[in-house]
Amino acid sequence: MITAAVAGASGYAGAEIVRLLLAHPDVEVGALTASGNAGVRLGELAPHLQPVADRVLEPTSVQTLAGHDVVFVALPHGHSATIAEQLPDDVTVIDCGADFRLDDEQDWTDYYDTPFAGTWPYGLPELVRADGGKHRDDLVGARRIAVPGCYPTAVSLALAPGLAAGVTEPEDVVVVAASGTSGAGRSSKPHLIGAEVMGAMSPYGVGGGHRHTPEIRRNLTRAAGRASTVSFTPTLAPMPRGILATTTSRAVAGVDAATVRAAWERAYADEPCVHLLPEGQWPHTGSVLGSNLVHIQVTLDEHSGRVIAIAAEDNLTKGTAGAAVQSMNLALGFPETSGLPMTGVAP
Repeated sequence: MITAAVAGASGYAGAEIVRLLLAHPDVEVGALTASGNAGVRLGELAPHLQPVADRVLEPTSVQTLAGHDVVFVALPHGHSATIAEQLPDDVTVIDCGADFRLDDEQDWTDYYDTPFAGTWPYGLPELVRADGGKHRDDLVGARRIAVPGCYPTAVSLALAPGLAAGVTEPEDVVVVAASGTSGAGRSSKPHLIGAEVMGAMSPYGVGGGHRHTPEIRRNLTRAAGRASTVSFTPTLAPMPRGILATTTSRAVAGVDAATVRAAWERAYADEPCVHLLPEGQWPHTGSVLGSNLVHIQVTLDEHSGRVIAIAAEDNLTKGTAGAAVQSMNLALGFPETSGLPMTGVAP
């Protein structure tokens, strides 16, 4: 039995981590911290977490977090590095922010306003690379792990098999993805209130402005083995959870539909958390709600010469907290899916 602390437990991602840890047979939930909500009983903010509802959120400090085997950091971008550098090397630190995802300092400074903190092993075990390996290999025994962004998880898993197999081109990749409002966090924002969101969709971060763009581009470049270019347009959908990512990429000349599908089948045949759906069945967010699953479908549009790959995920589970727990399992030698919900909730 190990102990795990969660920094930022009052936010959507932090609370989701707590939910998953409560179901993990090898984890005891330790300190739960917050910033503005320190001193508040957790049940006032997250009554669904009944086993720990009477816990009072502690201030987020190194002193509070130290002494645990694992520390999950679910704080706004730019806040993780200071905490991480003060925690002992033998503590497994899993960061759900962006601080350690990127490996190019220029990419960081182009999109963020804090100093570049470096790069940690990337917590997307299923992501295939050009050499045929997967990021899972980097997570075994790791003591510092960067959890992917929610959009990059869906987009990268949708596209990587074709790039790694050489059946799609890494240039001219186009992505349009819809996300639920929880992806923007729990802070009050006028454009996220019910009257603005219900019955409406809207784009944001258009023209390469979304912070997940360099992360997606980096992942696709690793899968292809050469530079990728991507046009990424995120949209806000009137739902609390979920991401549906529709991606298209140019098919390599002469590739047929059977060859395309075979690339995705090989990539995900043995993956417990990524499912290629039967032909003709398309992903939708309701099927993966509350689960650590990604549903994917792929087809070749012979008229345009483009491969269409669509992925659905729950942005709070597989898109954040589930990836964090899955990475912890790999780092510490637990069964990879331990504590992770492997079925969705419907309707």
